[in-house]
Amino acid sequence: MAYVVTARWTARQGEEERVLRAIKKLIEPSRAEPANSFYQANRDPDDPRVFFLYEIYDDREAADDHWASEHFKRHALDDAIPRLESRERWFYTTIE
Repeated sequence: MAYVVTARWTARQGEEERVLRAIKKLIEPSRAEPANSFYQANRDPDDPRVFFLYEIYDDREAADDHWASEHFKRHALDDAIPRLESRERWFYTTIE
């Protein structure tokens, strides 16, 4: 059973390109984490301020390790998240 994290980030007006740059910096190191099996960032084609992140980890501990990583702290917590109007997250476990 894997641990799935989804997040919807809405950038503040005028901050969407800075948020996009921060997300792009998160992709490669997040995908390289040993317990990450999928990491996909998406952008709403109708509203460029809205981003959707879909991530799959081996387990909850692996997700916690991701959130504690240097790249998450630098690019998400210190850069992207302060530029957001809203941040929503949902957590799931896979059925099979």
